[in-house]
Amino acid sequence: MQLRFHGAAHCVTGSCYEIETGAARILVDCGLFQGSKSERELNYGDFPFDPAAIDAVVLTHAHIDHSGLLPKLVRQGFAGSIHATRATVDLCSVMLPDSAHIQEVEVERLNRRNAQRGREPVSPIYSRRDAADCLTLFRPAGYGDWAPVAAGIRARFWNAGHLLGSSSVEMEIERTAERPLRLLFSGDIGPGFKLLHPDPQGPRDVDYLICESTYGDRERPTVSVDQRRAMLAEEVRKAAEASGPLIIPSFAVERTQELLVDLHLLMQSGEVPSAPIFVDSPLATRASEIFERHADEIEQGDTLRAALNARRVRFTETVDQSKAINRFTGFFVVIAASGMCDAGRIRPHLKANLWRRNATVMLAGFQAQGTLGRILLDGAQRVRIQGEEIDVKARIALFDLYSGHADASELVAWIEGRGPVSGTIFLTHGEETALSALHVRLAARFPDARIAAPHLDDLYELNGAGTLVAEGGRPRRLPPEKVARLDWHNDLSKLLLDVSERVDGAADERGRAAIIRRLRRALEETGEA
Repeated sequence: MQLRFHGAAHCVTGSCYEIETGAARILVDCGLFQGSKSERELNYGDFPFDPAAIDAVVLTHAHIDHSGLLPKLVRQGFAGSIHATRATVDLCSVMLPDSAHIQEVEVERLNRRNAQRGREPVSPIYSRRDAADCLTLFRPAGYGDWAPVAAGIRARFWNAGHLLGSSSVEMEIERTAERPLRLLFSGDIGPGFKLLHPDPQGPRDVDYLICESTYGDRERPTVSVDQRRAMLAEEVRKAAEASGPLIIPSFAVERTQELLVDLHLLMQSGEVPSAPIFVDSPLATRASEIFERHADEIEQGDTLRAALNARRVRFTETVDQSKAINRFTGFFVVIAASGMCDAGRIRPHLKANLWRRNATVMLAGFQAQGTLGRILLDGAQRVRIQGEEIDVKARIALFDLYSGHADASELVAWIEGRGPVSGTIFLTHGEETALSALHVRLAARFPDARIAAPHLDDLYELNGAGTLVAEGGRPRRLPPEKVARLDWHNDLSKLLLDVSERVDGAADERGRAAIIRRLRRALEETGEA
Protein backbone atom coordinates (compact mmCIF):
# COMPACT_ATOMS: atom_id res chain seq x y z
CA MET A 1 0.00 0.00 0.00
CA GLN A 2 1.35 3.39 -0.99
CA LEU A 3 0.50 7.01 -0.21
CA ARG A 4 1.52 9.87 -2.50
CA PHE A 5 1.31 13.58 -1.70
CA HIS A 6 0.31 15.49 -4.83
CA GLY A 7 -0.59 18.79 -3.18
CA ALA A 8 -0.74 20.75 0.08
CA ALA A 9 2.86 19.58 0.65
CA HIS A 10 4.92 22.43 2.16
CA CYS A 11 2.17 24.76 0.91
CA VAL A 12 -1.48 25.40 1.83
CA THR A 13 -3.25 24.75 -1.47
CA GLY A 14 -3.74 21.99 -4.04
CA SER A 15 -4.76 19.34 -1.52
CA CYS A 16 -4.54 15.90 -3.17
CA TYR A 17 -3.46 12.53 -1.76
CA GLU A 18 -3.32 9.28 -3.73
CA ILE A 19 -3.71 5.89 -2.07
CA GLU A 20 -2.80 2.79 -4.05
CA THR A 21 -3.51 -0.75 -2.86
CA GLY A 22 -3.33 -4.03 -4.71
CA ALA A 23 -7.01 -3.70 -5.58
CA ALA A 24 -7.75 0.02 -5.99
CA ARG A 25 -6.46 3.57 -6.41
CA ILE A 26 -8.30 6.48 -4.83
CA LEU A 27 -7.76 10.17 -4.15
CA VAL A 28 -8.53 12.16 -1.05
CA ASP A 29 -9.28 15.68 -2.38
CA CYS A 30 -8.32 17.11 -5.76
CA GLY A 31 -7.77 20.82 -5.19
CA LEU A 32 -6.68 23.88 -7.12
CA PHE A 33 -3.24 25.38 -6.50
CA GLN A 34 -3.05 29.06 -5.54
CA GLY A 35 -0.11 31.29 -4.72
CA SER A 36 2.80 32.12 -7.02
CA LYS A 37 2.52 31.77 -10.78
CA SER A 38 4.82 28.74 -10.63
CA GLU A 39 2.36 26.97 -8.35
CA ARG A 40 -0.71 28.07 -10.30
CA GLU A 41 0.81 26.67 -13.48
CA LEU A 42 0.54 23.21 -11.91
CA ASN A 43 -3.22 23.52 -12.47
CA TYR A 44 -2.65 23.54 -16.23
CA GLY A 45 -0.16 20.66 -16.42
CA ASP A 46 -0.82 16.93 -16.50
CA PHE A 47 -1.82 15.13 -13.33
CA PRO A 48 1.03 13.02 -11.91
CA PHE A 49 -1.22 9.96 -12.39
CA ASP A 50 -3.68 8.65 -14.97
CA PRO A 51 -7.14 10.06 -14.08
CA ALA A 52 -8.84 7.12 -15.81
CA ALA A 53 -7.06 4.73 -13.42
CA ILE A 54 -8.51 6.36 -10.29
CA ASP A 55 -11.44 4.39 -8.88
CA ALA A 56 -12.91 7.01 -6.53
CA VAL A 57 -12.38 10.35 -4.82
CA VAL A 58 -13.19 11.12 -1.18
CA LEU A 59 -13.63 14.86 -0.63
CA THR A 60 -13.02 16.46 2.77
CA HIS A 61 -14.88 19.71 1.97
CA ALA A 62 -15.91 22.12 -0.76
CA HIS A 63 -13.21 24.80 -0.63
CA ILE A 64 -11.60 25.19 -4.05
CA ASP A 65 -8.10 24.33 -2.83
CA HIS A 66 -9.55 20.90 -1.98
CA SER A 67 -12.16 20.40 -4.73
CA GLY A 68 -11.20 22.76 -7.56
CA LEU A 69 -9.51 20.30 -9.95
CA LEU A 70 -12.30 17.70 -9.88
CA PRO A 71 -13.80 18.94 -13.20
CA LYS A 72 -10.38 18.64 -14.83
CA LEU A 73 -10.05 15.12 -13.41
CA VAL A 74 -13.34 14.19 -15.08
CA ARG A 75 -12.38 15.96 -18.29
CA GLN A 76 -9.24 13.81 -18.49
CA GLY A 77 -10.95 10.47 -18.00
CA PHE A 78 -12.02 9.93 -14.40
CA ALA A 79 -15.41 8.18 -14.29
CA GLY A 80 -15.57 6.87 -10.72
CA SER A 81 -17.56 8.10 -7.73
CA ILE A 82 -16.92 11.22 -5.62
CA HIS A 83 -17.88 10.76 -1.96
CA ALA A 84 -18.68 13.76 0.24
CA THR A 85 -21.11 14.95 2.90
CA ARG A 86 -24.50 16.21 1.71
CA ALA A 87 -23.70 19.85 2.46
CA THR A 88 -20.38 19.54 0.60
CA VAL A 89 -22.23 18.19 -2.44
CA ASP A 90 -24.63 21.15 -2.29
CA LEU A 91 -21.80 23.68 -2.00
CA CYS A 92 -19.81 22.07 -4.83
CA SER A 93 -22.90 22.36 -7.03
CA VAL A 94 -22.38 26.14 -7.01
CA MET A 95 -18.64 26.45 -6.33
CA LEU A 96 -17.34 24.28 -9.18
CA PRO A 97 -19.45 25.95 -11.92
CA ASP A 98 -18.43 29.32 -10.47
CA SER A 99 -14.75 28.33 -10.60
CA ALA A 100 -15.19 27.32 -14.24
CA HIS A 101 -16.94 30.61 -15.03
CA ILE A 102 -14.14 32.66 -13.44
CA GLN A 103 -11.55 30.75 -15.47
CA GLU A 104 -13.47 31.25 -18.71
CA VAL A 105 -13.89 35.00 -18.10
CA GLU A 106 -10.26 35.54 -17.08
CA VAL A 107 -8.93 33.49 -20.00
CA GLU A 108 -11.13 35.47 -22.38
CA ARG A 109 -9.65 38.70 -20.98
CA LEU A 110 -6.12 37.29 -21.19
CA ASN A 111 -6.61 36.13 -24.79
CA ARG A 112 -7.64 39.64 -25.82
CA ARG A 113 -4.34 40.92 -24.44
CA ASN A 114 -2.47 38.01 -26.04
CA ALA A 115 -3.98 38.84 -29.42
CA GLN A 116 -2.84 42.45 -29.07
CA ARG A 117 0.67 41.25 -28.24
CA GLY A 118 0.80 38.63 -30.98
CA ARG A 119 0.81 35.72 -28.52
CA GLU A 120 -0.95 32.38 -28.84
CA PRO A 121 -4.35 32.00 -27.12
CA VAL A 122 -4.67 29.84 -24.00
CA SER A 123 -7.50 27.63 -22.75
CA PRO A 124 -9.13 27.53 -19.31
CA ILE A 125 -8.30 24.63 -17.03
CA TYR A 126 -11.86 23.38 -17.51
CA SER A 127 -15.24 24.60 -18.66
CA ARG A 128 -18.68 24.91 -17.07
CA ARG A 129 -19.66 21.78 -19.00
CA ASP A 130 -16.82 19.89 -17.32
CA ALA A 131 -18.06 21.11 -13.94
CA ALA A 132 -21.59 19.94 -14.76
CA ASP A 133 -20.28 16.50 -15.80
CA CYS A 134 -18.31 16.28 -12.57
CA LEU A 135 -21.36 16.96 -10.40
CA THR A 136 -23.14 13.84 -11.74
CA LEU A 137 -20.50 11.66 -10.05
CA PHE A 138 -21.07 12.91 -6.47
CA ARG A 139 -22.38 10.45 -3.89
CA PRO A 140 -23.61 12.12 -0.65
CA ALA A 141 -23.16 10.56 2.79
CA GLY A 142 -23.99 11.53 6.36
CA TYR A 143 -21.55 12.05 9.21
CA GLY A 144 -20.67 8.77 10.92
CA ASP A 145 -21.98 6.49 8.16
CA TRP A 146 -19.52 3.95 6.74
CA ALA A 147 -19.62 3.83 2.93
CA PRO A 148 -17.80 1.52 0.51
CA VAL A 149 -15.47 3.63 -1.64
CA ALA A 150 -13.56 1.14 -3.79
CA ALA A 151 -12.54 -2.52 -3.65
CA GLY A 152 -11.38 -3.25 -0.09
CA ILE A 153 -11.74 0.39 1.06
CA ARG A 154 -14.47 2.02 3.13
CA ALA A 155 -14.67 5.52 4.64
CA ARG A 156 -16.75 7.63 6.96
CA PHE A 157 -16.90 11.36 7.71
CA TRP A 158 -16.39 13.21 11.00
CA ASN A 159 -17.36 16.86 11.47
CA ALA A 160 -14.16 18.93 11.19
CA GLY A 161 -15.75 22.18 12.42
CA HIS A 162 -14.21 24.17 9.55
CA LEU A 163 -16.98 24.80 7.03
CA LEU A 164 -20.55 23.73 6.34
CA GLY A 165 -20.18 20.04 5.45
CA SER A 166 -16.45 19.90 6.23
CA SER A 167 -15.07 16.60 7.40
CA SER A 168 -12.14 14.56 8.53
CA VAL A 169 -12.05 11.26 6.64
CA GLU A 170 -11.55 7.99 8.49
CA MET A 171 -10.58 5.19 6.12
CA GLU A 172 -10.17 1.44 6.52
CA ILE A 173 -8.27 -0.67 3.98
CA GLU A 174 -8.66 -4.44 4.07
CA ARG A 175 -5.55 -6.60 4.59
CA THR A 176 -5.25 -10.34 4.05
CA ALA A 177 -4.14 -11.62 7.44
CA GLU A 178 -4.43 -8.56 9.70
CA ARG A 179 -7.04 -6.12 10.86
CA PRO A 180 -7.83 -3.32 8.39
CA LEU A 181 -5.30 -0.51 8.04
CA ARG A 182 -6.80 2.66 9.53
CA LEU A 183 -5.99 6.11 8.13
CA LEU A 184 -7.35 9.50 9.15
CA PHE A 185 -7.16 12.57 6.90
CA SER A 186 -7.83 15.67 8.96
CA GLY A 187 -9.04 17.89 6.13
CA ASP A 188 -9.04 21.43 7.52
CA ILE A 189 -9.58 21.54 11.27
CA GLY A 190 -11.76 24.33 12.63
CA PRO A 191 -10.78 26.47 15.62
CA GLY A 192 -12.49 26.83 18.96
CA PHE A 193 -15.33 29.36 19.25
CA LYS A 194 -16.35 28.83 15.61
CA LEU A 195 -19.53 30.82 15.11
CA LEU A 196 -21.54 28.31 13.07
CA HIS A 197 -20.02 24.94 13.96
CA PRO A 198 -19.20 22.63 16.87
CA ASP A 199 -15.66 21.69 17.86
CA PRO A 200 -13.94 19.28 15.44
CA GLN A 201 -14.39 15.57 16.05
CA GLY A 202 -12.61 12.36 15.06
CA PRO A 203 -11.83 8.76 15.99
CA ARG A 204 -9.04 7.42 18.17
CA ASP A 205 -6.38 4.77 17.62
CA VAL A 206 -5.37 5.09 13.95
CA ASP A 207 -2.37 3.73 12.07
CA TYR A 208 -1.62 6.85 10.04
CA LEU A 209 -2.69 10.44 10.58
CA ILE A 210 -2.47 13.01 7.79
CA CYS A 211 -2.94 16.38 9.48
CA GLU A 212 -3.09 19.97 8.29
CA SER A 213 -0.70 22.52 9.83
CA THR A 214 -1.77 25.87 8.36
CA TYR A 215 -1.35 27.71 11.68
CA GLY A 216 1.21 25.35 13.18
CA ASP A 217 3.49 28.27 14.02
CA ARG A 218 1.10 30.69 15.68
CA GLU A 219 -1.19 31.13 18.63
CA ARG A 220 -4.29 33.24 18.42
CA PRO A 221 -5.56 35.04 21.48
CA THR A 222 -8.21 32.99 23.23
CA VAL A 223 -11.35 34.98 22.53
CA SER A 224 -15.00 34.11 22.73
CA VAL A 225 -17.50 34.86 19.97
CA ASP A 226 -18.59 37.98 21.87
CA GLN A 227 -15.02 39.16 22.37
CA ARG A 228 -14.22 38.66 18.69
CA ARG A 229 -17.33 40.62 17.75
CA ALA A 230 -16.19 43.47 20.02
CA MET A 231 -12.75 43.47 18.36
CA LEU A 232 -14.38 43.56 14.94
CA ALA A 233 -16.40 46.55 16.12
CA GLU A 234 -13.13 48.44 16.73
CA GLU A 235 -12.02 47.85 13.14
CA VAL A 236 -15.41 48.87 11.78
CA ARG A 237 -15.46 52.06 13.83
CA LYS A 238 -11.98 53.02 12.56
CA ALA A 239 -13.18 52.57 8.99
CA ALA A 240 -16.32 54.60 9.67
CA GLU A 241 -14.32 57.42 11.32
CA ALA A 242 -12.20 57.66 8.16
CA SER A 243 -15.43 58.21 6.19
CA GLY A 244 -14.39 55.70 3.58
CA PRO A 245 -15.23 52.16 2.49
CA LEU A 246 -14.34 49.01 4.41
CA ILE A 247 -13.21 46.46 1.82
CA ILE A 248 -13.08 42.86 3.05
CA PRO A 249 -11.53 40.22 0.77
CA SER A 250 -13.26 37.07 1.94
CA PHE A 251 -13.83 33.50 0.92
CA ALA A 252 -17.35 33.38 -0.46
CA VAL A 253 -18.24 30.30 1.55
CA GLU A 254 -18.37 30.35 5.37
CA ARG A 255 -16.24 33.43 6.09
CA THR A 256 -18.65 35.72 4.28
CA GLN A 257 -21.61 34.28 6.17
CA GLU A 258 -19.83 34.60 9.55
CA LEU A 259 -18.88 38.21 8.84
CA LEU A 260 -22.44 39.00 7.80
CA VAL A 261 -23.82 37.69 11.08
CA ASP A 262 -21.44 39.76 13.20
CA LEU A 263 -21.72 42.94 11.12
CA HIS A 264 -25.50 42.65 11.18
CA LEU A 265 -25.58 42.19 14.99
CA LEU A 266 -23.15 45.08 15.57
CA MET A 267 -25.16 47.46 13.39
CA GLN A 268 -28.47 46.25 14.80
CA SER A 269 -27.29 46.92 18.37
CA GLY A 270 -25.87 50.34 17.49
CA GLU A 271 -22.31 49.38 18.50
CA VAL A 272 -21.09 50.53 15.07
CA PRO A 273 -22.63 52.96 12.57
CA SER A 274 -25.24 51.40 10.33
CA ALA A 275 -24.25 51.29 6.65
CA PRO A 276 -24.94 49.28 3.50
CA ILE A 277 -23.18 45.91 3.39
CA PHE A 278 -22.57 44.79 -0.18
CA VAL A 279 -21.91 41.10 -0.74
CA ASP A 280 -20.37 41.39 -4.19
CA SER A 281 -20.04 37.77 -5.20
CA PRO A 282 -22.51 35.68 -7.16
CA LEU A 283 -20.94 32.63 -5.54
CA ALA A 284 -21.43 34.04 -2.05
CA THR A 285 -25.06 34.75 -2.92
CA ARG A 286 -25.71 31.18 -4.02
CA ALA A 287 -23.67 29.75 -1.16
CA SER A 288 -25.68 31.84 1.31
CA GLU A 289 -28.86 30.28 -0.05
CA ILE A 290 -27.37 26.85 0.66
CA PHE A 291 -26.41 27.94 4.19
CA GLU A 292 -29.98 29.11 4.72
CA ARG A 293 -31.29 25.70 3.56
CA HIS A 294 -28.94 23.96 6.02
CA ALA A 295 -29.51 26.48 8.85
CA ASP A 296 -31.13 23.83 11.06
CA GLU A 297 -27.88 21.81 10.93
CA ILE A 298 -25.59 24.59 12.15
CA GLU A 299 -25.24 26.63 15.31
CA GLN A 300 -26.71 30.18 15.26
CA GLY A 301 -28.85 29.15 12.30
CA ASP A 302 -31.69 31.54 13.12
CA THR A 303 -29.29 34.47 13.51
CA LEU A 304 -27.74 33.62 10.16
CA ARG A 305 -31.17 33.65 8.50
CA ALA A 306 -31.89 37.07 9.98
CA ALA A 307 -28.57 38.49 8.75
CA LEU A 308 -29.03 37.12 5.24
CA ASN A 309 -32.42 38.77 5.01
CA ALA A 310 -31.56 42.11 6.66
CA ARG A 311 -32.47 45.21 4.64
CA ARG A 312 -28.97 46.68 4.93
CA VAL A 313 -27.42 43.57 3.30
CA ARG A 314 -27.39 43.80 -0.49
CA PHE A 315 -26.35 40.91 -2.72
CA THR A 316 -25.05 41.93 -6.15
CA GLU A 317 -25.21 39.70 -9.19
CA THR A 318 -24.27 41.57 -12.36
CA VAL A 319 -21.00 43.25 -13.30
CA ASP A 320 -22.84 46.57 -13.66
CA GLN A 321 -24.15 46.25 -10.10
CA SER A 322 -20.60 45.52 -8.93
CA LYS A 323 -19.20 48.60 -10.68
CA ALA A 324 -21.96 50.78 -9.26
CA ILE A 325 -20.83 50.07 -5.69
CA ASN A 326 -17.75 52.26 -6.10
CA ARG A 327 -19.94 55.27 -6.90
CA PHE A 328 -20.99 55.31 -3.23
CA THR A 329 -19.25 57.78 -0.95
CA GLY A 330 -18.66 57.79 2.78
CA PHE A 331 -18.70 54.68 4.91
CA PHE A 332 -19.98 51.39 3.50
CA VAL A 333 -18.85 47.76 3.56
CA VAL A 334 -17.91 45.52 0.64
CA ILE A 335 -17.34 41.79 1.07
CA ALA A 336 -16.00 40.16 -2.10
CA ALA A 337 -14.01 37.10 -3.12
CA SER A 338 -11.33 35.95 -3.34
CA GLY A 339 -10.04 35.84 0.21
CA MET A 340 -6.39 36.08 -0.90
CA CYS A 341 -7.14 38.82 -3.49
CA ASP A 342 -5.94 36.70 -6.42
CA ALA A 343 -9.13 36.51 -8.49
CA GLY A 344 -12.78 37.46 -8.61
CA ARG A 345 -14.53 40.77 -7.94
CA ILE A 346 -12.29 41.88 -5.08
CA ARG A 347 -9.62 42.99 -7.54
CA PRO A 348 -11.66 45.83 -9.16
CA HIS A 349 -12.60 47.03 -5.66
CA LEU A 350 -8.93 47.09 -4.66
CA LYS A 351 -8.06 48.99 -7.83
CA ALA A 352 -10.77 51.51 -7.03
CA ASN A 353 -9.85 51.98 -3.37
CA LEU A 354 -6.26 51.03 -2.49
CA TRP A 355 -5.04 54.50 -3.46
CA ARG A 356 -7.57 56.23 -1.15
CA ARG A 357 -6.29 57.27 2.27
CA ASN A 358 -9.78 57.04 3.75
CA ALA A 359 -10.26 53.40 2.66
CA THR A 360 -9.66 50.33 4.82
CA VAL A 361 -8.79 46.86 3.51
CA MET A 362 -9.35 44.21 6.17
CA LEU A 363 -7.74 40.84 5.41
CA ALA A 364 -9.83 38.27 7.24
CA GLY A 365 -7.80 35.08 6.92
CA PHE A 366 -4.59 33.33 5.90
CA GLN A 367 -2.71 34.87 2.96
CA ALA A 368 -0.53 32.37 1.08
CA GLN A 369 2.95 33.33 -0.07
CA GLY A 370 2.91 34.93 -3.53
CA THR A 371 -0.71 36.10 -3.38
CA LEU A 372 -1.71 39.75 -3.65
CA GLY A 373 -3.16 39.57 -0.14
CA ARG A 374 0.20 38.48 1.29
CA ILE A 375 2.01 41.20 -0.66
CA LEU A 376 -0.34 43.84 0.81
CA LEU A 377 0.03 42.34 4.27
CA ASP A 378 3.82 42.51 3.97
CA GLY A 379 3.62 46.29 3.47
CA ALA A 380 3.87 46.87 -0.29
CA GLN A 381 3.79 50.58 -1.19
CA ARG A 382 2.65 49.92 -4.74
CA VAL A 383 1.12 46.87 -6.46
CA ARG A 384 0.14 45.74 -9.93
CA ILE A 385 -3.46 44.62 -10.45
CA GLN A 386 -4.60 43.40 -13.87
CA GLY A 387 -1.64 45.16 -15.48
CA GLU A 388 -2.18 48.50 -13.72
CA GLU A 389 0.07 50.09 -11.10
CA ILE A 390 -1.75 51.17 -7.92
CA ASP A 391 -0.32 53.15 -5.00
CA VAL A 392 -1.23 51.66 -1.63
CA LYS A 393 -2.52 54.47 0.60
CA ALA A 394 -5.41 52.61 2.25
CA ARG A 395 -5.08 51.24 5.77
CA ILE A 396 -4.31 47.51 5.57
CA ALA A 397 -5.56 45.56 8.58
CA LEU A 398 -5.24 41.88 9.43
CA PHE A 399 -8.13 40.37 11.37
CA ASP A 400 -7.63 36.62 11.25
CA LEU A 401 -9.91 35.72 14.16
CA TYR A 402 -12.38 34.52 11.51
CA SER A 403 -9.90 32.00 10.22
CA GLY A 404 -11.40 28.57 9.68
CA HIS A 405 -8.21 26.86 10.88
CA ALA A 406 -7.18 25.72 14.33
CA ASP A 407 -4.05 27.35 15.74
CA ALA A 408 -0.98 25.47 16.98
CA SER A 409 -2.29 24.52 20.44
CA GLU A 410 -5.64 23.46 19.03
CA LEU A 411 -3.93 21.29 16.40
CA VAL A 412 -1.78 19.58 19.06
CA ALA A 413 -4.87 18.95 21.19
CA TRP A 414 -6.80 17.54 18.23
CA ILE A 415 -3.89 15.23 17.30
CA GLU A 416 -3.61 14.06 20.90
CA GLY A 417 -7.30 13.20 20.83
CA ARG A 418 -6.76 10.93 17.82
CA GLY A 419 -4.04 8.84 19.45
CA PRO A 420 -2.45 6.55 19.81
CA VAL A 421 -1.06 6.72 16.26
CA SER A 422 0.86 3.52 15.68
CA GLY A 423 2.45 4.59 12.39
CA THR A 424 3.40 8.04 11.12
CA ILE A 425 1.89 11.49 11.61
CA PHE A 426 2.19 13.25 8.24
CA LEU A 427 2.10 17.06 8.44
CA THR A 428 0.61 18.72 5.36
CA HIS A 429 -1.23 21.88 4.30
CA GLY A 430 1.30 24.29 5.78
CA GLU A 431 4.20 26.48 4.74
CA GLU A 432 7.74 25.74 5.92
CA THR A 433 7.70 27.73 9.16
CA ALA A 434 4.32 26.31 10.21
CA LEU A 435 5.37 22.73 9.46
CA SER A 436 8.65 23.08 11.35
CA ALA A 437 7.05 24.72 14.37
CA LEU A 438 4.30 22.10 14.64
CA HIS A 439 6.86 19.32 14.20
CA VAL A 440 8.86 20.70 17.17
CA ARG A 441 5.73 20.94 19.34
CA LEU A 442 4.64 17.40 18.53
CA ALA A 443 8.14 15.95 19.04
CA ALA A 444 8.29 17.54 22.49
CA ARG A 445 4.79 16.37 23.43
CA PHE A 446 5.04 12.87 21.90
CA PRO A 447 8.75 11.91 21.89
CA ASP A 448 8.11 8.44 20.48
CA ALA A 449 5.97 9.61 17.56
CA ARG A 450 7.11 9.24 13.96
CA ILE A 451 6.53 12.58 12.23
CA ALA A 452 7.07 13.44 8.57
CA ALA A 453 6.50 16.53 6.42
CA PRO A 454 6.28 15.27 2.81
CA HIS A 455 7.30 17.36 -0.17
CA LEU A 456 5.28 17.62 -3.36
CA ASP A 457 4.82 14.21 -5.07
CA ASP A 458 6.70 12.24 -2.36
CA LEU A 459 5.80 8.54 -2.15
CA TYR A 460 5.51 6.61 1.13
CA GLU A 461 5.09 2.89 1.73
CA LEU A 462 2.40 2.13 4.32
CA ASN A 463 4.37 -0.67 5.88
CA GLY A 464 3.82 0.06 9.55
CA ALA A 465 6.44 2.79 9.94
CA GLY A 466 5.46 4.84 6.90
CA THR A 467 8.69 4.64 4.93
CA LEU A 468 9.70 7.28 2.39
CA VAL A 469 10.20 5.18 -0.76
CA ALA A 470 11.05 7.91 -3.24
CA GLU A 471 11.41 11.66 -3.06
CA GLY A 472 9.04 12.80 -5.74
CA GLY A 473 7.78 9.26 -6.37
CA ARG A 474 7.19 9.91 -10.04
CA PRO A 475 9.06 12.87 -11.60
CA ARG A 476 8.63 15.85 -9.30
CA ARG A 477 6.56 18.61 -10.91
CA LEU A 478 8.04 21.46 -8.89
CA PRO A 479 11.25 21.40 -6.84
CA PRO A 480 10.79 21.95 -3.08
CA GLU A 481 12.61 25.29 -3.15
CA LYS A 482 9.98 26.65 -5.58
CA VAL A 483 6.97 25.72 -3.44
CA ALA A 484 5.31 28.48 -1.36
CA ARG A 485 7.97 30.97 -2.43
CA LEU A 486 7.92 34.23 -4.33
CA ASP A 487 8.86 33.41 -7.95
CA TRP A 488 10.13 35.19 -11.04
CA HIS A 489 6.69 36.61 -11.76
CA ASN A 490 6.54 38.26 -8.33
CA ASP A 491 10.10 39.56 -8.84
CA LEU A 492 9.22 40.92 -12.28
CA SER A 493 6.14 42.72 -10.95
CA LYS A 494 8.21 44.33 -8.20
CA LEU A 495 10.96 45.28 -10.67
CA LEU A 496 8.47 47.00 -12.98
CA LEU A 497 7.02 48.89 -10.03
CA ASP A 498 10.53 49.93 -8.88
CA VAL A 499 11.50 51.06 -12.39
CA SER A 500 8.32 53.09 -12.75
CA GLU A 501 8.81 54.69 -9.33
CA ARG A 502 12.47 55.54 -10.03
CA VAL A 503 11.70 57.05 -13.44
CA ASP A 504 8.73 59.03 -12.09
CA GLY A 505 10.90 60.31 -9.24
CA ALA A 506 13.71 61.58 -11.46
CA ALA A 507 14.27 65.31 -11.22
CA ASP A 508 13.86 66.08 -14.92
CA GLU A 509 13.78 64.66 -18.45
CA ARG A 510 17.55 64.26 -18.48
CA GLY A 511 17.48 62.16 -15.31
CA ARG A 512 14.72 59.93 -16.66
CA ALA A 513 16.63 59.42 -19.91
CA ALA A 514 19.77 58.42 -17.96
CA ILE A 515 17.86 55.75 -16.02
CA ILE A 516 16.35 54.34 -19.20
CA ARG A 517 19.80 54.24 -20.91
CA ARG A 518 21.26 52.27 -18.00
CA LEU A 519 18.38 49.82 -18.12
CA ARG A 520 18.80 49.30 -21.86
CA ARG A 521 22.53 48.78 -21.42
CA ALA A 522 21.88 46.16 -18.74
CA LEU A 523 19.38 44.35 -21.01
CA GLU A 524 21.83 44.38 -23.92
CA GLU A 525 24.61 42.99 -21.72
CA THR A 526 22.26 40.25 -20.52
CA GLY A 527 21.34 39.40 -24.11
CA GLU A 528 25.00 39.17 -25.13
CA ALA A 529 25.74 36.89 -22.16
